[in-house]
Amino acid sequence: IRRPPRSTPLFSSAASDVYKRQKFRGLTVEGELSNFHRAPSGHWYFTLKDEESQIRGVMFRPSTSSVRFRPEDGLEVSLRGHLTVYSPRGEYQLNVSSMEPKGIGALQLAFEQLKKRLHSEGLFKQEHKRSIPKLPRCIGLVTSPRGAAIHDLLSVLNRRFPGIPVLLFPAMVQGEQAPTELIEGVQALNHLQHQHNIDVIILCRGGGSLEDLWAFNDENLARCIHHSNIPVISAVGHETDFTIADFVSDLRAPTPSAAMELAVPDKAELQEALDLRYRSLRRMMMEYTDTKHERTSQLSCLLYTSPSPRD
Repeated sequence: IRRPPRSTPLFSSAASDVYKRQKFRGLTVEGELSNFHRAPSGHWYFTLKDEESQIRGVMFRPSTSSVRFRPEDGLEVSLRGHLTVYSPRGEYQLNVSSMEPKGIGALQLAFEQLKKRLHSEGLFKQEHKRSIPKLPRCIGLVTSPRGAAIHDLLSVLNRRFPGIPVLLFPAMVQGEQAPTELIEGVQALNHLQHQHNIDVIILCRGGGSLEDLWAFNDENLARCIHHSNIPVISAVGHETDFTIADFVSDLRAPTPSAAMELAVPDKAELQEALDLRYRSLRRMMMEYTDTKHERTSQLSCLLYTSPSPRD
């Protein structure tokens, strides 16, 4: 083995390139995160350890954008990357390209982390929930105009109480741009609240996988719902699906169809109840007037009766 020339640093970038070109690329390493640090540059620095050893790691900003959960000390992770040499200290380190939690999916972990954080801030407290009006003057919808959900919503509305106006803000409900459009929809309907007498907003989409529903687990969307002046009903996926939007909304519906059923009363049932009250009130008024008429007749008869002589 030849000793490198004295003019060449022992751990140079050239030495690092040797490791990259050989068998130290495409490594998968598992361990526990410690000393995790987010630099102002956006890079992540940490130590990966197990019971017997440890190694430093770095994940540069372009790669961190693909991580859906929040890395933190004590978290068991599986890393994918290659081995490099950090020249200033002559230390081996992992240059990480992907990071996944062990034992639980990245999206599920991100969901649990955000849920815990927002819960600790009080966004889910019952005291923040606003009541849904019994008979809304106008309903705001934020959903896809091409999905099955919008057809289910309008079908239920036409069956239960046709004639209530609906204002739709078309938004993507899946993909990277979906959270931004959903937020714009809630904000736009709040801006138009008084102009169109919007009393409730339904935020919804049909069923899908955790990845499909991920737009409704966005932190900014959750805060937007929390600050909405108009009560929000969340109806995302099927009955067994739960999203962050469900927890922060004023009311959670198991399906889009159920959301419309919660938002508007059944017109036939309401008419029947009004008819029942009308008949009851009419009967009470008739009984009251009959009693007063009878008393009036009695008093009238007394006017025509000769007064008894006084002593």
